[in-house]
Amino acid sequence: MKAQGTVFKYGDNVDTDVIIPARYLNSSDPAELATHCMEDIDTEFVKKVHKGDIIVANKNFGCGSSREHAPIAIKASGISCVIAETFARIFYRNAINIGLPIIECPDAAKEIKAGDEVEIDFDSGVITDKTTGKEYQGQPFPEFMQKIIKAEGLINYINEKG
Repeated sequence: MKAQGTVFKYGDNVDTDVIIPARYLNSSDPAELATHCMEDIDTEFVKKVHKGDIIVANKNFGCGSSREHAPIAIKASGISCVIAETFARIFYRNAINIGLPIIECPDAAKEIKAGDEVEIDFDSGVITDKTTGKEYQGQPFPEFMQKIIKAEGLINYINEKG
């Protein structure tokens, strides 16, 4: 499995309240949540994001409340993967549970810039910045996590195994 897209870059401690502001939590519709994704930190995000694009952030991405709405909004916006130095543990689990690929790679998180074209190979964990030609070794996804992501989430995966 691979992902490729243009990078949206953010800093440290991007919390779930910024990813999807609490005022929109009255909806659980992924398409509706996507229209408000990142709006409190990046008002242009929803206008510029395209299917396949990638978020790159620094430390502690997804901190704050444990709301599942945050990774749902990111995935529904079209983001194909989030790369960060580190993730908040509950966000990490929620992202995998809903089938949003995320990968920790401190060097990539520090060096990749907004607007770069990036490709991620989930089998090997290799992240390639196609803009600079530089490669980074991220943590590859174990096979069972790839199956969950391919199934679009844990519930679908479980239902497929039936």
